This record gives sequence, structure tokens and C-alpha cells, in this order.
Amino acid sequence: MRPFSLTARLTTFFSLSSAAVLLGLGALIAISMDQHFAYEDFAVLEEKANLVRKIARDAAPAEMPARLGAALQNHPGLVALVRTEQGSSLYATEGFVFQQALSAAQALPAGKEAFTWRQDGAEYRGLRATVGGAGGEMLVIVGLATEIHAHFMHGFLHSLVLYVLLSALVSGVFGWWAARSGLAPLRTMAARARAVTAQKLDERMPVDAVPREMADLAVTLNAMLARLQDDFRRLSEFSSDLAHDLRTPLTNLLTQTHVVLAQPREAGKYREILASNEEELQRLSRMVSDMLYLAKMEHGITLPDAGVIAVQDEVRALFEFYEALAEDKAVALRLTGRGRIMGDRLMLRRALSNLLSNALRHTPPGGAIDVVVASDAKAVTIAVENDGKEIPAELIPSLFDRFFRGDKSRARPDSESSGLGLSITRAIMVAHGGDITASSVSGRTRFTLVFPAKDSSQAG
Repeated sequence: MRPFSLTARLTTFFSLSSAAVLLGLGALIAISMDQHFAYEDFAVLEEKANLVRKIARDAAPAEMPARLGAALQNHPGLVALVRTEQGSSLYATEGFVFQQALSAAQALPAGKEAFTWRQDGAEYRGLRATVGGAGGEMLVIVGLATEIHAHFMHGFLHSLVLYVLLSALVSGVFGWWAARSGLAPLRTMAARARAVTAQKLDERMPVDAVPREMADLAVTLNAMLARLQDDFRRLSEFSSDLAHDLRTPLTNLLTQTHVVLAQPREAGKYREILASNEEELQRLSRMVSDMLYLAKMEHGITLPDAGVIAVQDEVRALFEFYEALAEDKAVALRLTGRGRIMGDRLMLRRALSNLLSNALRHTPPGGAIDVVVASDAKAVTIAVENDGKEIPAELIPSLFDRFFRGDKSRARPDSESSGLGLSITRAIMVAHGGDITASSVSGRTRFTLVFPAKDSSQAG
């Protein structure tokens, strides 16, 4: 079954709450009124019992029936019985049978005088008293019918039930209006959300026009939409860049293959074309491998072989690998500092190799590449700095995007770079719980790797 809407739930809650509060208030009033009526009835009965005591003290035995009748018979709903110790009645309300009243009075525990009894479908409140007179001890029982009070309470409860039902209905109507009005900003936000499409990601939720309780939700949704817009933009750029980078080698392969197949050629020419095609295929293979590696890294792959690594040893090993290329370009490789980190050796080597190959590619002849390792109680940093042309400040935030190249026209199709190296380096740093930053000032470009310090990652 479809769940109730929030408006329906709030309306029901308002109605039930109103009915419960009114019923509780009505019950409290009814109990208080019944106690008040009982107090008044017993006050009247106490007054009549005192009157009987006074008559018993002042009147002679022969005068008592007449005086008791004159004193007790004119009160509506009042019944009274006065008996001697021998059981003879000095006074009894005419037409009233006191058998049930006597039974209830005799069943009272010692010291208690007030009691109630039912007779002929009516309820009576009674008072038992013993008085002494000229004729000896006398038993006095006075009672008062509660019919008038019961009639009033019946009418009151009937009116209360009708009022509660009407109030619950009115509260439900007002509750529905209040809930619908209060939830209007949610409907506005839902309408805005429905307007969001792949072609219209700039839609945002209203923040200033919604209540404070919904402002946090609106801000959170706006932040989510901003992330989606940025991710969609980057995905679109990635798709475009990927298509461009794949099109160049594929076009070269197709063109060379069509040319070589256009007419018979010598075996040496075929070998030359196949060698050229192999280079293009290797370039494609490297690009696909880098994309697969990056996809694994960005999907939260754990460190396959974590251990303590001496950073300076890995840098020296990479210097030996790039030594020949650095000598050809007359570029000096320098290492300063020591440090240890907890991580995967192969992944660290790949990250440093990406930075060193990038630095060698952009360092002019006669320049230098410096690797500075530093560690403290909080972090271990590895800075790779090289001479060369400064990177414009507006391009720094995009350096780690996939397929990013400073040359947007891709005027250098012969470059071996696929534009994925820095993206892979950042993914490696994220896997290690670290970060990478870049800066380029005064003819020096620096990439800084920051690894979190651990017990085993202190300077060696």
C-alpha cells in the first residue's frame, strides 16, 4: 500500500492530538464536578444530621416525630430515617424503603459515616450518625438522591463528546492547511529537482525563501548539484579528450594501412609501415593500461603490498633509470633529505616516475631537477621541482584532470604523454591517504607529495 503523505500524517496527528487534549480536559472537569457535587451533597447531609441532633437534645420524646417531620420533609430528594435503640422508627420518609440503606450503613467500618447505595435504579449519597436524646441513643440515616447531578453530568458528557468531535474536525482542517502551507517549500524544491536534466544542471534550490529547517537541505542539495555539474562537465571533457586522443593513432593506423595496401610494395616498405603501426599500437596500449589502472585506483582499491619504504632509496633507483635521458638533455638530477613512509613500493615508484618523466620533458637543457624529502611528526613530503616555463595560475587546478594538456590545440601529436600521468599520481596519493599539490613561480615548477606520518614513517 502506498504510504500516507506527510500532509495527511500531520493532519491526522493534529486531529488526534486535539481530541486527546480535549478529552483529557473534559475528563478532568467531569471528575472535578462530580467531586464538587459530592462535597455539596455531604455538606447538606451533615447539616441535616446536626439538625436531628439538635432536635434530639431539645425535644421531648413525644414531640420528636412531629418536629423531625417538619425539619426534614421539605428538602427535595432528601430521605431520612431516625430509629431508637429498640428498632422503632421515630421518623421515616414516607413511601421510602430503607432496607438497602440500612444494609449499606451497617456494613460501614467503624469510624466511617459517609456511604452510597443504589435503589430502584437511582444512586443515593448517605450519612450515618448516632445521637443521644431524652429517649436514649438513636440511629440517624440521611440520604440525598443524585438524580439531578447525574442528569447534569449526562448532558455535559454528551456535549463534551460532540465538542471534541467538532474540534477534532476543525483542528484537522486547520492542520491540513498549516501542513500544506508549511510544506510548500518542499514542493518548490521538488519542482526545481524535476527541472534538472543533463542539459540543465545549473538549476539550484531556493535557500533564502525556505524556512530555516529546510535551508540545510536546500544547501546540501545545491552542493550535490554543483558536484554533479562539475563531474558531468569533467566527464564531457574526458569523453571529448578521449575521443581526440584515440582518433589520432587510429587515423594514423588507417591511413598508413590504406596507403600500403593501395599498391604492391617491397618487403622493406611493409616492414617500415608495420614498425610505424607498432608504435601507434603501443601508444594505444599504454593509454588503455593507464585508463584501467586509474579506474582501479579511483574505485577504492586497497594497497596491494603496504610496507615501510625508504623514500631516498626509491628516488636514487629512479635517478639511475632516467640518468641516460637526463645526460642527453644535459639536465642535472639532485636529491636532498631522507624519509620513510608506509605504502606500496610499486605505486610510489609509479607516482615518482610520472613526476620525474614530466619534469624531464619540460626542463630545458642545462636545467636541474631537485627532489627534496622532508619529514616531521605530522607528515612526510616529497617535492619534485624543475626549471622550465611557468604554468599559468589558471591552469594549476586542472593539471590533475584526465587528458589535460596545457596545449589545448594538441599541436604536439608526437608527444608520448597521454595526459593521464598526473591523474594517476593523484589517485595513488588518495589511496595512501595523502595529497598532491602544484605550484609554478619564478621559472620553477614544483609538485609536492604529502604522505601522512605514522609510527613507521619517521625520518631514517
